Amino acid sequence: MKKLYIIPDYRDFAPFLELAEEYDACFEYNDFYEPALLDDEKKCQERIDFYRATGRDTANDTMHGAFFDVTVHSDDSLIREVSVKRVRQSMEVAKALGLRGVVFHTGTIPNFKGDYYSNNWVSRNKQFWTELCREYAGIEVFMENMFDMNPELLLRLGQEMREVKNFGICLDYAHARIFGGKPEEWLEQLAPFVRHMHINDNDGERDLHNAVGDGVVDWQVFDKGIRQKGIVPTVLIETRSIEKQRESLAYMQEYSIYPFPVKRGGQ
Repeated sequence: MKKLYIIPDYRDFAPFLELAEEYDACFEYNDFYEPALLDDEKKCQERIDFYRATGRDTANDTMHGAFFDVTVHSDDSLIREVSVKRVRQSMEVAKALGLRGVVFHTGTIPNFKGDYYSNNWVSRNKQFWTELCREYAGIEVFMENMFDMNPELLLRLGQEMREVKNFGICLDYAHARIFGGKPEEWLEQLAPFVRHMHINDNDGERDLHNAVGDGVVDWQVFDKGIRQKGIVPTVLIETRSIEKQRESLAYMQEYSIYPFPVKRGGQ
C-alpha cells in the first residue's frame, strides 16, 4: 500500500498530479469539509465529477470530512442531527469518489475534564461510529485529534472500537505538538490504533502548516517513534501549496523521514 499523501488543488490540478506521480503519492481531498460546498448540491457534484474525470485510480485516496461544529456526541438532539447529516454527506462523497477513507475530528471541548463529559463522549462516539462503519464497510473512518490536550479520549475510543476493522485513529502530529505537549508521547500511547497521520511544521504555538523541517517539530524523534513501534501508517503532508509540499518531500527524503526508506548506513 502506498504510504505518502498530498493535498491537491482542483484549480491548478496538473502540478499536483505530477508531484504525486513523481513521489508515488496518493491524494487527500480537502474540498468537501467546507459547509458552503456541502450546501450547494450542484457545485458539490461538479467537484466530484471533476475528480472522477481525471481518470486517476482513487482507491487509495482519502478525504477530510466535515468538521466545523460537528459534534455527534452532543446532548442537544438538534446539534446531533445536523452533525450526523454532515458526516453522512462526507461519507457519500467518499463513496461516490471510490475513496479509501475519510478523516473526522474528535470535536472535544478542551479543558472539559468532567467524568460525565468524557464518558458521554466515548460512549456516544463508539455507538455512532460503530454503526456508521458497519453501514459503510468499504470505507475507513479515521478520528483525528484537533484541540485535544492529551490522547486519553482517543485512546479509550480506540480500545473500545478495536474490533471495528474499518475504524482507526489519524494522529495529527502538529496538533499534538501545539495543544498536547510532546507528540512522541501521543504516538507511544496511540500507536496500536494509528492508521493515518497528518504532518506539517509549526512554531510550537500556532497551527501554521509550515513545510516539514520549517519549525520546531523534531522529525528524527517522529521517525524513530514510528519505526520502533513497527507501525506502518499512511502519512499526509498537510500543506496546501505545491511549494511547501515539494519542500517537505525534499526534506523528508534527504533525512530519511518516514515513510521514506532509511538510507544505507543510516539508523
